[in-house]
Amino acid sequence: MGERNWAGNFEYGAPIARPSSIGELRDIVVGAESVRALGSRHTFNDLADDAGLLVSTAGLPAEIRVDEDARTATVGGGVRYGDVARVLQESGWALHNLASLPHISVAGAIATATHGSGDRNGNLAKAVSGLRILKADGETVELTRTDPEFAGAVVSLGALGVVTEVTLDIEPSFEVRQRLFEKLPWDAVTGHLDDITSAAYSVSLFTTWDEDSVSLAWLKERAGSEAAAQDEFFGARALIEPRHMIPTMDVRNTTEQLGVYGPWSERLAHFRFEFTPSNGEEIQSEYLVPRTRAVEAIEAVRGIAPLIAPLLQVSEIRTVASDDLWLSSAYGTDVVALHFTWFRDQAGVEAILPALEDALLPLGARPHWGKVFLDRAGVVPGLYPKLADFRELVEEFDPTATFRNAFLGRLLD
Repeated sequence: MGERNWAGNFEYGAPIARPSSIGELRDIVVGAESVRALGSRHTFNDLADDAGLLVSTAGLPAEIRVDEDARTATVGGGVRYGDVARVLQESGWALHNLASLPHISVAGAIATATHGSGDRNGNLAKAVSGLRILKADGETVELTRTDPEFAGAVVSLGALGVVTEVTLDIEPSFEVRQRLFEKLPWDAVTGHLDDITSAAYSVSLFTTWDEDSVSLAWLKERAGSEAAAQDEFFGARALIEPRHMIPTMDVRNTTEQLGVYGPWSERLAHFRFEFTPSNGEEIQSEYLVPRTRAVEAIEAVRGIAPLIAPLLQVSEIRTVASDDLWLSSAYGTDVVALHFTWFRDQAGVEAILPALEDALLPLGARPHWGKVFLDRAGVVPGLYPKLADFRELVEEFDPTATFRNAFLGRLLD
């Protein structure tokens, strides 16, 4: 059996090289006919596979340089967000947001438009102000927001080369508290969605869709902001004991709750950095719907709840602010993300995804690039107005198609 992703649902078909320096990485890339970069293995599909060689970024230099005057941090592409967060917090600085897991690599997360939550918070890629990319011919290209290619190069799916360094916007450190409310009525969700998601710096709703109400509303409130909820939240009751979003899981793995303020680095993610994510336990899918169609999407998924619930561990509803990054799932529009954490039953999940996609793709939903989706009708490429420009950018950066694979072929051909 070959090596697998962290969830165990996907086996890589190519050998994996593990360079420990940029020079070694350059020699490997230049000598390869077909190569793909491999980060922290939190992708659930073949985005990083189907090449002659995979090259891991985990052993590359992990330096984190803070420029206080520029309000930026420059980090190695293979560095994990949890490590960046620790260094920044120790230096008195912060990122605007984190994903639910802090264990993911920076370059992999931004390449797939991975996100946290918050009406005014863009995805993790929106914080990128600079990139260093190693091309197939060994040349290193540096891009900043002033370059015309920049908006196409940030969320790049690994198509341009290996991202060896990323510069991120930072801001002064801040504190956050987390409060949970249980049994949020569906009528409140569909009737007051904007009020609910704007009630805190970050809001997540957890459900299995077949419930009489949303099981948890998870509010992350920034210190200094007026609290929008006290002991009651749109009919949901405040919890007085911590809760994991999946009842059978250990709550000790989640970041501290019950209204205890703490550093952003220990609150914005759902899970503690010290917690090692389980292997072989799940498959993930996610669809990001334009905000204007969100209530329709929620009602559509509720309509097929009996079909999807048996395979579902939990689902999360979050919001992401719009951006101008060409392949971002939030390009040009605020979105509501519908995330599905399935049991690890690949055949079962793929059997029900057509019904889910029939409900969501006609509403303009864009699948998360790194999670499991099918797109049998081939409509996803048409959801990206700048796709033709991205094709030209790929030709410019990788004319020999060294970084091309089947996943990119389905998108670009």
